[in-house]
Amino acid sequence: MRRAARWAIGLVVAAVLAAGIGRALLARKDAAASATTGSAPATLDLAASDIGIASRAELVTSLAISGSLKAVNSAVVKAKVAAEVREITVREGDRVQAGQTLGRLDDTEFKWRLRQAEDQAASARAQLEIAQRTLENNRALVNQGFISKNALDTSVSSAAGANASLQAALAAAELARKSVRDTEIRAPLSGLVSQRLVQSGERVPVDGRMLEIVDLSRIELEAAVAPEDVVGITIGQAASLQIDGLAQPVPAKVVRINPSTQAGTRAVMTYLVVEPLPGLRQGLFARGTIETQRRSTLVVPVSSVRFDQALPHVLAVQDGRVVQRTVRLGARGDVSLNGASESAIEVVDGLHEGETVLRGTVGAVKAGVLVRTATAAAPSASR
Repeated sequence: MRRAARWAIGLVVAAVLAAGIGRALLARKDAAASATTGSAPATLDLAASDIGIASRAELVTSLAISGSLKAVNSAVVKAKVAAEVREITVREGDRVQAGQTLGRLDDTEFKWRLRQAEDQAASARAQLEIAQRTLENNRALVNQGFISKNALDTSVSSAAGANASLQAALAAAELARKSVRDTEIRAPLSGLVSQRLVQSGERVPVDGRMLEIVDLSRIELEAAVAPEDVVGITIGQAASLQIDGLAQPVPAKVVRINPSTQAGTRAVMTYLVVEPLPGLRQGLFARGTIETQRRSTLVVPVSSVRFDQALPHVLAVQDGRVVQRTVRLGARGDVSLNGASESAIEVVDGLHEGETVLRGTVGAVKAGVLVRTATAAAPSASR
């Protein structure tokens, strides 16, 4: 009897356990079916930073540039004669004025050459005086019939030759005098000495480099621009530059565009005049942007445009659900958003003004998902 009772109790417990497991499996199956059929879909909550508004704003397009600063006026002082350097009175960083004496070359040899040329000129002058007196005497003798006409013609030629010799001697003396003056090293322009290339006692050849002077009152940026980008640049366009060593941006303006391309790269050199500042130096590297266009158009944040498919598209919010919109894009630039600059891109077709789009910070979201959006600020039309 007791054994039979124990068997009965065991069967009852087994039945209860089987019923509980069955009910759990059925509930899990119902939950899976409910999730599959979408009867209770989840809603995605979006922060204000996750959304953007397609709005009409002033889009400023720009072109990135870089290059080195260069003084508009600079000069390399070279030796005009071959001689030994007697003295150089300036060094790097010294300020000089146009015409100022910066040093001297040894002029001993050139002074002796000048003396020689002056003596030769004096000798030629004496020979001319003799030839002129002989000519005057022969003219008197021809009138009296004592000499022939041929003798008079010879005297005329001799006087002309003596005069030519004198003029040549005078020219040689002037050249020698110029060589003496060329031993003085003078500044061709006002500015700062950037390089001193010789020392006292060195012998320099003709056209030997001795000093370099730069005028920092006018500085330009030389920027190489690609051929496809130079068509958008015009004289007078404004630019903003970030220069090494300076914390604040420096304003600049396009002043010249080279009519020829650079050999090899085919780049076009563009020159921007930079507003003079105390910290600017020739050779500093600068990078910045040229404002090429400014116009009002329909824009969305750059991060909202997705390129993971064949055509660019955005995820817009319509009636509380995510929808995919294929868009046709235009220029890319910057717009003013709440007083700050933000990168934006023009939408030519595919969106309407005022529509909400998801930024890239949201990540991958499938079309049809329910979303709750916060209020996002639209780009301002003013800048």
